[in-house]
Amino acid sequence: MTAIVELHDVTVAYGRRPVLWNVDLAIDEPCLYGIIGPNGAGKSTLVKAALGLVPLSGGSVRFFGRPLDDVRGRVGYVPQRESVDWDFPVSAIDVVLMGTFHRLSWFRRPGVRERDTAMACLDRVGLADVASRQIGGLSGGQQQRVFLARALAQEADVYFLDEPMAGVDAKSQERILRVLSELRDRGSLVVIVHHDLRTAASWFDRVALVDMRLVAAGATAEVLSRENLARTYSGHLDLLDEIGRAMQTGRRTR
Repeated sequence: MTAIVELHDVTVAYGRRPVLWNVDLAIDEPCLYGIIGPNGAGKSTLVKAALGLVPLSGGSVRFFGRPLDDVRGRVGYVPQRESVDWDFPVSAIDVVLMGTFHRLSWFRRPGVRERDTAMACLDRVGLADVASRQIGGLSGGQQQRVFLARALAQEADVYFLDEPMAGVDAKSQERILRVLSELRDRGSLVVIVHHDLRTAASWFDRVALVDMRLVAAGATAEVLSRENLARTYSGHLDLLDEIGRAMQTGRRTR
């Protein structure tokens, strides 16, 4: 079976400082997939490398067995909130409409069909009532959901989200997770950079532990073992017992 996403020997360096080193990772089925590791481990860089947003020092990336440029319309991306200029004068629906641009021919502006799609996507994330509001005037959770709606408007097969739960309220987290689960259930792969180990056990079907290298990848319950976490979070072993309890709670509530 051809993998949906396959990274082979991916290496990224900023100047002379390596950030990722010889990462081999293949994801071959739709699921909620968590990319997890300590701060500075290269999690966001891994996603950006897959999407061609940072240059590779070595290795290759394939989607459905092909280069990204061949299938770019099938891949959606939600960046970290910190990387967005929220002062840019654009409304929520204008942001979501950007997700439809890849389906438009040159010089064609979004029309009624694209606007209807954008409104439907805003409704899916619970924000149809703020469509005309300037993006900078929304709360952090609302801003994140608008960017999720933009990705939904792309109608992709693969979605990458970089820390979508960071700095958002519990209501927005619940809404975002529900939408992402629906995407998975409809056959999409959803890859999420995530920092909170305590929720990872109950949120993700599969995970990859990253600390410059790929430490382990596979089914969540198997990968989030004490041994793998110790290898990934050296110096943070006091977290492991609490994480273990969270995992047991997550298993009981599934």
